[in-house]
Amino acid sequence: MESLKRLLVQSWTRPLVWLLCLLPLLWLWWQAASGAYVNPEEALVRGAGDWALRMLCLTLAVTPLRVTFSLPQLLRFRRVFGLSVFLYASVHLLLYVWLQMGFSLSELLADVADRAFILMGMLAYALLLPLALTSNNAAIRRLGGANWQALHRIIYLAAGFAIVHFLWMRGSKNDVLEVWIYALILTALLGWRLWYWNRGSSGGSCGHH
Repeated sequence: MESLKRLLVQSWTRPLVWLLCLLPLLWLWWQAASGAYVNPEEALVRGAGDWALRMLCLTLAVTPLRVTFSLPQLLRFRRVFGLSVFLYASVHLLLYVWLQMGFSLSELLADVADRAFILMGMLAYALLLPLALTSNNAAIRRLGGANWQALHRIIYLAAGFAIVHFLWMRGSKNDVLEVWIYALILTALLGWRLWYWNRGSSGGSCGHH
């Protein structure tokens, strides 16, 4: 464990984690460019969304892993994971607006009005936006630590909207097993957090999201 702790604080580990977070995006583009997908437009949109959800699970797992295994060094990577969530969600949204809506505002608004899962996705993204914009030290100083933590707890609400978005979208195609797995993971992480908050309020301070 001590060797792992020393490894996590090396200067090169954060750039390496950034690279690892970007690799799925590069792989999606490579697969699409090489003709590996039958429907590349749908595969790109869906793939970016899937990775946004995976990165969300990873982001929310940082604190439980940090506390459970006494690895405060993991905090160095939480911002990387959080910004990766926003990156993949942004790519997911951009590809949808570009490849499926043709950058047509009227078609986009009609799709949001007609399909509830699109609305859920938009709400999830709207909640992720302020989190990404305040994921810097200047924002923490400006807001104050307590206010910053309170703001960033809406990531759990964003996660809820994201799960509903994917569940309703996949439900129309009878392809919901993977989404339920993510839902169980996020529920477990939220349950752990509620337990941790309760423990902190009754006997000490609690940590970050």
